[in-house]
Amino acid sequence: MSFAQTYAGLRVLDLSENIAGPLACMILADLGADVIKVERPTVGEATRSLPPRWPAEDGGEATVFLGFNRNKRSLAVDLRRPEARDAVLRIGQGVDVVVESLRPGVATRLGLDFDAFAAGNDRLVHCSVSAFGTGPIGHDRAGYDALIQAYSGILEATGEPDGGPSRAAPSIIDMTTGMWAALSIQAALKRRETPGSPPGPQQLEATLVDTGLFLMTHQIMGYLGSGTFPGRLGAAAPSAAPYNVWPTADAPIMIATSTDRTYRTLCDVLGTPELADDERFAAMADRLARRDELDALIGEQLRTRKAQDWLDALWAAGVPAGPVHDLAAALADPLTKERALLAPAEPGRIPDLQQLHLPMDGGREALLRQPPAVGEHTGAVLAEAGFSPEEIAAITEERPR
Repeated sequence: MSFAQTYAGLRVLDLSENIAGPLACMILADLGADVIKVERPTVGEATRSLPPRWPAEDGGEATVFLGFNRNKRSLAVDLRRPEARDAVLRIGQGVDVVVESLRPGVATRLGLDFDAFAAGNDRLVHCSVSAFGTGPIGHDRAGYDALIQAYSGILEATGEPDGGPSRAAPSIIDMTTGMWAALSIQAALKRRETPGSPPGPQQLEATLVDTGLFLMTHQIMGYLGSGTFPGRLGAAAPSAAPYNVWPTADAPIMIATSTDRTYRTLCDVLGTPELADDERFAAMADRLARRDELDALIGEQLRTRKAQDWLDALWAAGVPAGPVHDLAAALADPLTKERALLAPAEPGRIPDLQQLHLPMDGGREALLRQPPAVGEHTGAVLAEAGFSPEEIAAITEERPR
């Protein structure tokens, strides 16, 4: 069985928006699951309206949506209408997995919560994605990636020492929550098939706030153990030195040492073996205490040669180092091409659409089917659920409000 057939036959109902829930469902889709994405008629889910768009010259599709919704089918119905809600509930009661990110309380008001989908479906795995959870405090709080970065301490810890808090550029909270949700779903599917496991539907919760705090694990453990927090360090690390970005004769490079042995090797490559024997920098604790002084001495040496000359020498000696790329340079780098993560999606309505394979073993085997147009599969999905042509027409009929 190939990677892309791992979940062949698994059916997933995707009632999520933005990034976290859609990514969880896309992971399952890349593994072979049939994922049905429920969207609003005409406008689709929220990220379809966000810039930038591709292809830009044609008005295109939102690139955020394109990044997290391939290999899915789109069912466009108006959940404010009882006929549509009943249809989605009927479909959901026959699937293996439901993923939703509706605001807390909305699913219950619509009759599309865990209890409704689980009725008569003992094998259901249901995963709710939210910002702050469903407890008394978190229930009514809306949240997005940057807000959770702020709440969890990531924003305060990121940036230069003499600057203000900075958001990490990738949507690290959303994307990591999506991965945790997918992992939780996979564990629940395994439990479902394990002899002796408690039978019945399983209810899961993935929250952005849990993810944000967990991403700060080593900072939290350091704080609990020492009572102190290192604050913003730019590219430096709180527990290792030298570990930073330095300018060279033509471009900056990153060097990361985390052992005494690597530090000594770095000193040899730089042509400054005396630094390795200098008592001021003998142990990691010494180097951390005199980080600025050591960084300045290393910087003096690095400015004497060009970046690629240093990188070639450092790589040959086994010292962790690398260029400071912008995104264009990262995509053009020969190593990126060697990894073959970026590949064309199958031909479709968006010309020259490229996608990123899942960065996991076998991920390059996954079919990269283009993300669907809004409602592209509505008729087919409803027909598969047993609705007649007349019922489908009634469910999808546009009515004035």
